[in-house]
Amino acid sequence: MTTSPAHADVRSDSTGDRPRVVVIGSGFGGLFAAKALAKAPVDITLIGKTAQHLFQPLLYQVATGILSEGEIAPATREVLRRQKNARVVLGEVTSIDVEARTVTSEILGRRSVFPYDELIVAAGAGQSYFGNDQFAEFAPGMKSIDDALELRGRIFGAFELAELAEDQAEIDRLLTFVVVGAGPTGVEMAGQIAELARRTLRRDFRRINPGSARIILLDGAPLVLPSFGQKLGDSARRQLNRIGVEVQLGAMVTNVDADGLEVKDGDGQVRRIQAATKIWAAGVQASPLGKILGEQTGAEVDRAGRISVQPDLTLPGHPEIHVVGDMMALSKLPGVAQVAIQGGRYAADTIKRRVTGKSPQEKPFRYFDKGSMATISRFSAVADIGKLKFEGFFAWVLWLVIHLMYIVGFKSRLTTVLHWMVSFLGRGRSERVATQQQVYGRLALEHLGAGWEVSKTGGPKDDLSPDVDMTQRDSA
Repeated sequence: MTTSPAHADVRSDSTGDRPRVVVIGSGFGGLFAAKALAKAPVDITLIGKTAQHLFQPLLYQVATGILSEGEIAPATREVLRRQKNARVVLGEVTSIDVEARTVTSEILGRRSVFPYDELIVAAGAGQSYFGNDQFAEFAPGMKSIDDALELRGRIFGAFELAELAEDQAEIDRLLTFVVVGAGPTGVEMAGQIAELARRTLRRDFRRINPGSARIILLDGAPLVLPSFGQKLGDSARRQLNRIGVEVQLGAMVTNVDADGLEVKDGDGQVRRIQAATKIWAAGVQASPLGKILGEQTGAEVDRAGRISVQPDLTLPGHPEIHVVGDMMALSKLPGVAQVAIQGGRYAADTIKRRVTGKSPQEKPFRYFDKGSMATISRFSAVADIGKLKFEGFFAWVLWLVIHLMYIVGFKSRLTTVLHWMVSFLGRGRSERVATQQQVYGRLALEHLGAGWEVSKTGGPKDDLSPDVDMTQRDSA
C-alpha cells in the first residue's frame, strides 16, 4: 500500500505470497464477502467510505426517533475484530486501475493506493434526484446516518417551530410533511411520521395539535409499493389512509424549495404544496465506480450507473473483478440487501476456489428471493414471500423477526428489541434528541468545501504552501 502526500511506501500487509483481496464497501455485499473469506488463505483489505456497517433498511427508524444510530450501524472494525486476515481502512475509492490492479482511495486529503489480486466491488448506491440534484438542498434522501439524523432534526424541529408560530398559514406549512417515493422506504417513513404525530407527540404541546399534521406520500407511479403487486399495494394504501397519510399517485415533482414543492399531476396541471419538511425516497444511483470500471473493461453501464456483469458476477475479460449488490446489473435483480449478501458470498466462494486450486463454480449466480416486506404502522405490515402474501399483524411479526436476524451483533439486537418495546407497546420514543448540527451540518460543510475539512481535522499539510490560509481568514 502507498500513501500520499507523504510519498512514503508502506509495506503491504500480505503474508508471503498470500493473494491480496481488496473489498470496496462495508455494506451488506462487502461485509458478508469479507466474513465469508475468514478461513481462506488470503489477506483482505476492506475499504469503507464510513467506519460503520449500515443496516440501511432501518434508517427511517433513526430519523423518527425509534432507534439510535449505533444500533443499526456497528463499527466495521468491531464486526471483523476476530478475523485476523482482514484489515479495515477508511477512505472513499476514487479510482481503479484494472491493468495495474490497484485501487486508490482518499480521506481528508490523504491518498492511498492498494494493490490487489482479487477485487470485490460493493460500493452500493446513493440517492438519485433524476437529474435534479438541486432538490437535495431542501429534500434530504435516506441513504446514510447523516441523512437520518438531519431528517430527525427537521421532523422534530418542525413541531417545535410550529408551537412558536403565530400565523396559521405558517403553522400549516410547518406541520406538513411530504415524502417523495412510494416504495418501501417512503411508505415506512410516511407511516412512522403519522404515528409520531398522532400517537407519540399527541400530548406534548400546548398551542398546537400534532395530530393535525398533514403527511403526504407522493409518487409518479400508479401504485403504492409497485414491486409488491396490485393486491399488497392496494392494502398498503388503505392502511396508510387509515392512519392519516394522504397518498397522491401519478404526481411528478417538478421543483423543490425551502417552503414547499411543485407537483405536476397526470392531467398536466401543476400545483404547489407548502411544506417545511420534504423527504426524498425516490430512486437510486449506483456508485460512480461502475462508470470507471465500464470505461476500462468495456462492460455496459445503464442509466442508473449499474454495470453489467457476467453470470459469475465478474466483468468481461477480468475474472479477478467481482461486482455485487446495487452496483451490478444482472437479470433485472432488485437492489435489496439479500441480493448483495448472496452476491458477496458467491464472489467469496469463487475466490476461495481459485486460491485453493479447486475447480471453478459450475453454476452461475442465482438469487434466492426470500421475499419483500414493508411496515405501514405499529402492528401493521405487508409481506410478499414467493407465492405467499401477508398483511396486517402477522406480516408485521415476520418483519420484526427477519430484521432482527440481519442486525449485526447481539448487543444491537437486544437494545433494538428494548427500544421497539418502548415505541410499539407504549407511546414514547427513546431517541428524540435533535441538534442544529444535525439539521444544518450537511449544507454548511458543502458550502465550506473539502479544503476546510482538511484544515480542521489534522489532514496532511505537506503540499500546502505556507502562504495559504485554509481557514479562509487572515491570522490575527
